[in-house]
Amino acid sequence: MSSGHLFQRRSSNMAAPRIPNACGPPLWAFSLFFLLVSLQPSAVDGADKCDELRMGQFICEDPKISNATQEPVNCTNFTAYVPCLPAPNITCRNFEGRELTFSGREVGFYKAVPCRHVNGYSYKVAVALSLFLGWLGADRFYLGYPALGLLKFCTVGFCGIASLIDFILISMQIVGPSDGSSYIVDYYGARLVRLGINNETYRKTQMSP
Repeated sequence: MSSGHLFQRRSSNMAAPRIPNACGPPLWAFSLFFLLVSLQPSAVDGADKCDELRMGQFICEDPKISNATQEPVNCTNFTAYVPCLPAPNITCRNFEGRELTFSGREVGFYKAVPCRHVNGYSYKVAVALSLFLGWLGADRFYLGYPALGLLKFCTVGFCGIASLIDFILISMQIVGPSDGSSYIVDYYGARLVRLGINNETYRKTQMSP
């Protein structure tokens, strides 16, 4: 038998190599698909929170003011909360985490508003006492400074000098109650707001020299 016939016989006995099926997707494709499906957010997670709505998409009620303190009711830790109502046909997640389509009458979230701690000291009473009875130290007694009040009483307000100084300081709300609380001032009236600067205050770059 010639070598040519031997080569042909061995070649015919050899099995043809198997070609992988290119029609079906590989296993890693199925794994990637199921992974992406599992990472998709649910319908509730996709809805925006009601407290993330833009201006004009909700309206907040005015705080209920206490007649005694002239501060919002339920003021705790210098913060009170007022209900806010999303506009009609707005869909969002309310403060309970439920996704709702609002009609304009349901509460979507509660907004924090600042308030002050008061302890019964009236600003009007303090100014009146300082103006008319300051030379007797009545203003200092009222605000909780008995030592200074007694000193002003014994010296007739340092001959009127201390009375004038205290009247200016109390009128500008620089001198307040001794316990650190704020004056009772009309909530919708004129109030003094102190502005301060610290290391976290944003400073705009000065353009002009």
